[in-house]
Amino acid sequence: MSVDSIRYKTYNNVVDTLKCLGQQHLQINTTTTGDIWDIDLDKNTLFPLLHIEPVNVDISLGQRVFNYQIFIMDLVNEDNSNEQEVYSDTLEILNDIIALLKHGEILYHYNTVSGEEARYFIDNNFTCEPFTERFDNAVAGWVMSLGVIVENELNTCNIPIDNTTICVK
Repeated sequence: MSVDSIRYKTYNNVVDTLKCLGQQHLQINTTTTGDIWDIDLDKNTLFPLLHIEPVNVDISLGQRVFNYQIFIMDLVNEDNSNEQEVYSDTLEILNDIIALLKHGEILYHYNTVSGEEARYFIDNNFTCEPFTERFDNAVAGWVMSLGVIVENELNTCNIPIDNTTICVK
């Protein structure tokens, strides 16, 4: 079984999957992760840009929800003459990312055996908020909160722990 097909996804699996979606989308030129203020928005960055910012993880017995802020941005002319076009294009790209996570064949492995299926789930409704920022470049786009849901079993059998000591005091 390949690393990509493991049943219980880790943080690395989820981030790498989101980055892959950005890298494979033909309208996105740069995909980054981390804190929003770590984005390199200098004059050399290729736009449109997809940025994945981790927010938190909710853990329960049956699942983990990896919560992110997803930013899609592009350059705005100095006179803002293309701002409406940037908003329109980046919103469509964000819609594409939602569609790929919800129904995209890029997440499915063909000829898989039980337990190797893609195991990413998302909700059905999303709120996208427009933004404009001025860094070294003027950019505009959309941000949305995205919860990526994966299975979680909270299995204590696989924890690397020394069980020779009882921890109840």
